[in-house]
Amino acid sequence: MKYSIARAGARQQLLGSFGPAELSLRCSRSTTRSLLSHAAAPTLTFTLAQRRRFASSPPSDPPPPPKVIFSGIQPTGVPHLGNYLGALKQWKRMQDEAEPGTTLLFSIVDLHAITMPRRQGTLAQGKREMLAALLAVGLDPQRSIIFYQSTVPAHSELQWILSCTASMGYLSRMTQWKDKMSMSTTASLQDDGAKTRLKHGLFSYPILQAADILVHRATHVPVGDDQRQHLEFARECVTNFNHAYGGAHLVVPETMVSPAKRVMSLRDPSKKMSKSDPDPLSTITLSDPPSQVSKKIMTALTDSTPTVSYDPVTRPGVSNLLELWSHFDPDQRTPAQLASDFITNADSSVVVRRNHLGALKAGVVEAVEAEMGGIRERYFEFLMPEKAGYLDEIIEEGGRKARESAEETMKIVREAVGLGA
Repeated sequence: MKYSIARAGARQQLLGSFGPAELSLRCSRSTTRSLLSHAAAPTLTFTLAQRRRFASSPPSDPPPPPKVIFSGIQPTGVPHLGNYLGALKQWKRMQDEAEPGTTLLFSIVDLHAITMPRRQGTLAQGKREMLAALLAVGLDPQRSIIFYQSTVPAHSELQWILSCTASMGYLSRMTQWKDKMSMSTTASLQDDGAKTRLKHGLFSYPILQAADILVHRATHVPVGDDQRQHLEFARECVTNFNHAYGGAHLVVPETMVSPAKRVMSLRDPSKKMSKSDPDPLSTITLSDPPSQVSKKIMTALTDSTPTVSYDPVTRPGVSNLLELWSHFDPDQRTPAQLASDFITNADSSVVVRRNHLGALKAGVVEAVEAEMGGIRERYFEFLMPEKAGYLDEIIEEGGRKARESAEETMKIVREAVGLGA
């Protein structure tokens, strides 16, 4: 039994699938009219077996689902350079480079902020300052969903549901609560310090962080080295929940490794820059005026050697300044390249150029201020009283979109658990 196809160009299309011996050209009575109407196009015939083989060829792979990127930051005051380089600047880059159809969610995680004691009244101010900072660095509410974590109740709802399948043993091995309590990474729940001072909110912090990610079905999460453990725990939560309720209900998020942007204290290069540092000269914030930026960098800890070289082991202070400069360098030079640029070769003779620490610090001030000056100006503009309504609108709209995103997941979760209507 044979089937006839009269179609212009069919020969060229099928020759790649069938050998010459399997194909023959003929004009059948059943295709006469078709041939006349198609200018006597050649007719290809093939057997039923060939027809079935052609029809059963596997379809092309469907396109991958759109990306959903989620990340959050605590509203612990005005962001410093470490927050900017490690998170905010990376978020802006993700927004600018996102493929069409990508959903970006950036949350100011105010529920996480209350896991540690803070002065009454500072949380609301910190949230406002962080929102102004996100807008100042270039996040666009038309392209990204910006919202307060507490305006989406589904985060807390999913946290409780996940906690019912989360492992206490896994949580006890997490380093977050140990770091916050200044305890050894080998500390356990049986230690005296943990028994008397550890609060449940801090201990279960990773479950809420997992819920933040999973409730929006995030496919990708940008993390630094200090957050890898938390993303692994989020994956563990997915495995536990899906196993407990029999199905692929929650999405396993993938890691987006952020370039390491560790910014160290200007007064003690052995530890990270932190807003909690008692020395105000150790940290540069987005709100620092130019005079303060200059003062903090010019008084940064270095050493007694007057020349410039990059050696993090023997010259941590100088190397810290070179790394900071490198982060802000428009030419993207490495710290070692910046150090070598202090000695140039002119007409085959070595010429020492600005080879002293004062010039190094001046170069860092110039590089930092060139990028941060405009951000600082926009930051204060967003905090002006006349901008209050605009900020409220952004949070209201961002919260609405985030609730819609979370509700899609919670319908699936509630049905799986048996909590649906």
